Amino acid sequence: MTLTIRKLIDGYKNKEFSPVEITKWYIERIKKLDPQINSYITVTEKLAIKQAKKAEEKMNSDVPNNLIGIPLSFKDSIDTKGILTTGGSAVDKDRIPNSNAEIVNILEEVGSINLGKNNMFEYGFGITSENTFFGDVINPWKVNKTAGGSSSGSAAAVAANLTIGSIGTDAGGSIRVPAACCGVVGLKPTYDLISINGITPLSWTLDHVGPIARNVEDTALVMEAATKKRYDLTSANKLTGLRVGLPKHYLNENMDYEVKKLYEKCLQQLSSLGAIVKEVDTEFLEDITGLAKVFGTSESSYVHKDRISASLNMYSQDARDTFTRSKNISALDYIAALKKREELRKKLTNIFSEVDIMVTPTTPITTPDVKADYVTINGKTESIGDCMIRYVSLFNITGHPALSVPGGLTSEGIPIGMQFIADYYREDLLLWAGNCYEKFALQEFYDKRDKEIEVPV
Repeated sequence: MTLTIRKLIDGYKNKEFSPVEITKWYIERIKKLDPQINSYITVTEKLAIKQAKKAEEKMNSDVPNNLIGIPLSFKDSIDTKGILTTGGSAVDKDRIPNSNAEIVNILEEVGSINLGKNNMFEYGFGITSENTFFGDVINPWKVNKTAGGSSSGSAAAVAANLTIGSIGTDAGGSIRVPAACCGVVGLKPTYDLISINGITPLSWTLDHVGPIARNVEDTALVMEAATKKRYDLTSANKLTGLRVGLPKHYLNENMDYEVKKLYEKCLQQLSSLGAIVKEVDTEFLEDITGLAKVFGTSESSYVHKDRISASLNMYSQDARDTFTRSKNISALDYIAALKKREELRKKLTNIFSEVDIMVTPTTPITTPDVKADYVTINGKTESIGDCMIRYVSLFNITGHPALSVPGGLTSEGIPIGMQFIADYYREDLLLWAGNCYEKFALQEFYDKRDKEIEVPV
C-alpha cells in the first residue's frame, strides 16, 4: 500500500480506514523494514496509537483540518516532550526534553501523529548519511549510495514509506540534499517562516525547518498546517508566462554530465509547460561554501561550547574537527561574512524582479557512494561535502526559499534532484511550479519509486 496525505484525507472522509488502523500499519512496516534502513532512532509506538485514537475523536466532532490522523516523523534534533532526542550523538544519548519544539506543538495541535524520531548525521555536521553512534542510514534505492544528510533518516523513511512525511532541518542543504538522494520532495522555507525554537541548531544564521514528503501536494499540506497559510496548487496546470531564471555563473558550473543532461531535460519540460527560460547574471557569486563554513563552523562551536567542555571525547571525529577549525575564524572574519550575507541578499533578491523562480540541480553530482570522500569533475577535485552543498548553501545564507523535487534517474537507477528557488515568502510560487512540473514529468518516476522501494534493494 502506497499512501499520500491526500489519499489518507479522502480515505478517512469516506470511512475506508481509521487513523488507528493506518498508524498500526506504519508501525508494523517500520518494525519489518527499518532494521535494514536504520531511518529511526526512536519509534514512539504507544504515543502514536494514543494520538491516533485522539485523532479519531476529533474527526467524529467534525473539526476540519487536513492533518488530523496524518502520521509524521521528526528529525532527532527536534525536541519532543518525554521522548528521547539525541541529535544523532552519543553526547545526548539519554536526553529527554521537558517540552516540545514549537513545530511539534503546532503539528500536534492540528491532530498529526508522531511515529518517532529520525536518524541523522551527528548534530547536522555533515551532508551524508553516516552516523558513528546509531549506525548509518541506508538509501532505500541502493545500499551502497548515500542517503544524503543531515536529515538522512527523514528522507529515507519517506522514500521507503515508513512515514508519510517528516520534519527536517536545513543549514546547508540538509533537507534538500537527502530529498534529492532519496527521490522525494524537500522544502527549505524562507528563513524564520517556521520557528527553530526547541531545535538544537547547527547555526542560527543558516538553520531552517521544513517538510520532506512523497510529492509536492503533500509538502504543501504540511506547510499549510505549519504556517497557517493557504497554498493553492489548482490555479493552473500550465506554467504559461512563468519566468524561469537560468544562472550564468556558479550555480550551473562544474557539474557531472548526467546531472547536466537531466537539468537540461527539466528546463525543456518547463518550457513545454509554457515557462519562459532566460539567463540571469549570477557573476557576483563566488566561494559560497567557504562563506557558509564561516557561519556554520563558528556558530556550531558556540552552540556546543558547554557540551565541548564536559564531553568533547564523546563527539565524533568530524565534530571535533569542526570545533578545531572554529578556532581559526576571527571576529573580523565573522563580521565580514555578515556583511557579505547582506550584499548577497540584496543582489539575489534583485534577480527576482527579472524572473519568478530560478532552477538549478540540487547537487552538482549524482548521488555518491557511501564511502566516497572526494569527487573529480572536469579535472577539478573537491570534497564530497563541499561539492554536495555547492548549489544549495547560498539560499541558507540569504534565507530565500528553495524546493527540491526529483529530476529523474541516473544510468545506475539512482535519483537526483532539481532545485526551484523563489523570492522571500513565495513558497506558494515554488509549490505551484513544482506541482505542475511533477504532474507533467514525474509520474513514471513515482510509479517506479513506489513499485521498487517495497523493501531495500
